[in-house]
Amino acid sequence: MYHVDQKGVEHNLQFVAERDWIADLSSFYSEKPSLMYIEAIEPSVILQIKKPDLLYLFINHHKFDRNFRIITEQKYIELQNRVLENISSSGEQRYQSFLARYPHLLNRLPNSQIASYLGITPEFLSKIRKSIVSRDKS
Repeated sequence: MYHVDQKGVEHNLQFVAERDWIADLSSFYSEKPSLMYIEAIEPSVILQIKKPDLLYLFINHHKFDRNFRIITEQKYIELQNRVLENISSSGEQRYQSFLARYPHLLNRLPNSQIASYLGITPEFLSKIRKSIVSRDKS
């Protein structure tokens, strides 16, 4: 999921992989156009549900309501942690955290998207990677 600012710069907010989900809840609940883009970079199964249908499931099948709430709470916690990380960690620390969180995505994402997610330039990401490799050799 990403946002494009007024200068045309892409800001990646979240990645998801197999057996995970992503949604712009703000747009869904407000029923206004999204400020975000959600792009599948690999073949994917896309599921959509209309708001009245989801609300029907919540009211009439409480397991949907409970599961959706738990998933949403977990995503909110991830977002809080990411915000804290972005304001208090170095670029290298954010990269190490990305590696821990998304090891299965490292070779599947373009460097430009990883750098955007980390809030750094692709060039700085290359420097970080070189620094880690040279440290590991020592």
